[in-house]
Amino acid sequence: MRRRGGAVRAVRSDMDVVAAGDLGAELGERATLVQFSSAFCQPCRATRRVLSEVCGMVPGVRHVEIDAESRLDLVRRFDVMRTPTVLVLDHEGRVVKKASGQPRKVDVIAALGFTASHETDAT
Repeated sequence: MRRRGGAVRAVRSDMDVVAAGDLGAELGERATLVQFSSAFCQPCRATRRVLSEVCGMVPGVRHVEIDAESRLDLVRRFDVMRTPTVLVLDHEGRVVKKASGQPRKVDVIAALGFTASHETDAT
């Protein structure tokens, strides 16, 4: 994903795995889009809409929104510096992409394509 106003980082392959219990929600069959948001963040609302639309278009993808203020443990763990921040998890919960700022739909879909090729390489 490319974020507005900056670059997207691929995430180190040695970053730990996110479990469903960490998120308080089940992981998607193909991928999970984890959004860190805050209460009065206008770009967070737009990001929620974009990620929900992508989930409706791409089978097996789940969107999980996390309130950054109430989950400081995860904010620290994933070095979230601003909201919105989006993590793309593969089907096993490995973080494969991270971006902050409001993403474009096309970039989210492209990041999910990376997730699919990552899964193919791993098998």
